[in-house]
Amino acid sequence: MTVIRIVAAVVVDERGWLLVVRKRGTTAFMQPGGKLEPGESAVDALAREVREELGVGVTDVRELGHHTAIAANEPGHTVDAELFSVRLDGVPQIAAEIEEMAWIDPHAPGDIELAPLTRDTVLEFARVS
Repeated sequence: MTVIRIVAAVVVDERGWLLVVRKRGTTAFMQPGGKLEPGESAVDALAREVREELGVGVTDVRELGHHTAIAANEPGHTVDAELFSVRLDGVPQIAAEIEEMAWIDPHAPGDIELAPLTRDTVLEFARVS
């Protein structure tokens, strides 16, 4: 399987709800983030991706480690994700390739389709944050 290295932002609001986004042409919701560019640090990639996708900056960046999962939108691939807990410095708005954004209760996400990384790893972080 091909491995895609990504960074992803775990954003939890004051209610304890988790921010998820859905990219245009896809069905699964996931964390804001994306692929690193050559020579880019993980934190720089995270800040760039969140700015492009949501129009806001990140603060209080805290590493949550490397996690792997089946890629949601690229069959036959896995993601090696470096997860970061972050706060946003403004109100997020969908931009770039993001088609939809939602806040979900990590204890009861409902029937929303979640990417494997979100479903199997990120929800746990959100539940204890």
